[in-house]
Amino acid sequence: MRFIHTSDWHLGKTLDGHSRLNEQEKFCEEFINIVNQNNIDMIIIAGDIYDTPNPNAESENLFYKTVSKISNNGQRCVLIISGNHDDPKRLEASSHLAKEQGIIILGSHLSYASSFKYKNFEIIKGKEGCLKLTINNEKIVVITLPYPSEKRLDELIINSTNYIDNQQSYSKKIGDIFRELEENFEEDTINIATSHLFVKGGESTESERPIEFGKSLVVEKKDLPNNAQYVALGHLHKSQKASERLNAYYSGSPLQYSKEERLNTKGAYIVDIKAGEKANIEQVYFNNYKPIEVFTCDGIKEAVNICIENRNRDIWSYFEIKTDKEISKNDVKNMKDILKDIIEIKSIRTSINNVDYNNSKEKTMGELFKEFYTFSSEIEPKGELMDLFMEIISEEGDI
Repeated sequence: MRFIHTSDWHLGKTLDGHSRLNEQEKFCEEFINIVNQNNIDMIIIAGDIYDTPNPNAESENLFYKTVSKISNNGQRCVLIISGNHDDPKRLEASSHLAKEQGIIILGSHLSYASSFKYKNFEIIKGKEGCLKLTINNEKIVVITLPYPSEKRLDELIINSTNYIDNQQSYSKKIGDIFRELEENFEEDTINIATSHLFVKGGESTESERPIEFGKSLVVEKKDLPNNAQYVALGHLHKSQKASERLNAYYSGSPLQYSKEERLNTKGAYIVDIKAGEKANIEQVYFNNYKPIEVFTCDGIKEAVNICIENRNRDIWSYFEIKTDKEISKNDVKNMKDILKDIIEIKSIRTSINNVDYNNSKEKTMGELFKEFYTFSSEIEPKGELMDLFMEIISEEGDI
């Protein structure tokens, strides 16, 4: 049996207030082609389908259209679990219609799929946290744990003010859940697990929303499923192996969702697997539909030249300009007239007459907001909050 593991589509996500819908449409079209060209039997999408619990209509339409095409009217199994950005109930709202096309949507740890026979596969049995199927005459068991926040588990896990106690309590609870679910695995079945969580030691990026402030909700590697042949994870946007001992992987997001991610190659994992055998794992890569560039310039003249050199490229760009004087509005307008989709122009004041101006550099609205928010709440704003702020001020005029 062959399946593909992807996650963290974040449909509707912006880059400092700028829409990424066009890039997301290109990714979805490419993903459909990859599924078709590689004879995929099952698709696992491990959470964060949308960027917000209340996605816009364009994002929902794109999602429904894409999963409908990859399911091919029930010829392929599509398994979707919710992430920390998704509203479980809203995600599951279309599950009755989706079921007819072989699309299984699980919003919480209490969700399950009912038995059903499709053209190329069959759901033999579904119960909370476990799905038993047959695909190409092979028996598969998938244990599922959609984003397991304390609230979604609907029980008191953490009851201490001590960080270490909180961490150990949460991770142990997740481990206990996986141990119980693993009892469904059998020797003659293909055994897979999928979840959306933060494994300790994972490499995160600034575009991810922290699962919890204080990062108490982190899972120890020892508390992952120990007997799964493959563990398909979601949450971290950089593709990576979550455990050297286990076949536990983060597929990463399909797009570079922040300038910090601009050097990360994006893709998914295709897994060939048989009962009782080691999985064969291959990474496939997506196109970079609109690269993110950061240009560091010595003066406005060099910045303008860079704009001219790149004017025919479809890119997002950030400029850091070293200058001994303030960048004028005319200079900013000139740059943006030459090169579209400039996200930020930041001036870095150089020293004049032995006076160092680096510490009093001109700050962007985003930097000022970040400083104020950090000062008032003692928490640095990241991800969705910064996106929302930049989107609001961009509507007030050219910045």
